[in-house]
Amino acid sequence: MLEHLIEAWLPEVYATIEIFGIIVIAFGSIKAFALYFASLLQKKRYPIKIELANALALGLEFKMGAEILKTVLIHEMSEIYVLGAIILLRAILTMLIHFELKAEEKHSPEDANVNNY
Repeated sequence: MLEHLIEAWLPEVYATIEIFGIIVIAFGSIKAFALYFASLLQKKRYPIKIELANALALGLEFKMGAEILKTVLIHEMSEIYVLGAIILLRAILTMLIHFELKAEEKHSPEDANVNNY
């Protein structure tokens, strides 16, 4: 009974979590673009890279969480290989984004809100 319930509801759960990741990335990208456009118009520098990197990292975390949930419904070994590769690639991307974020924060002053990009 529980197995049937999991098989029925889990696809909707991980699809919802993936949509959350997509929304986070989309809104973060829009916000970063708005900051870029504002910096062009106002001649101020905003932490655009930091905003975008934070959104990408959080969005990828949601996507990885959804991929981990997908492992519950795996029936064949070939599916494990595909999901493992996807999780590995997303983990590498997340680590690279975090590395870039930390490097960018080191180059920014303590108050990274404006004027130092």
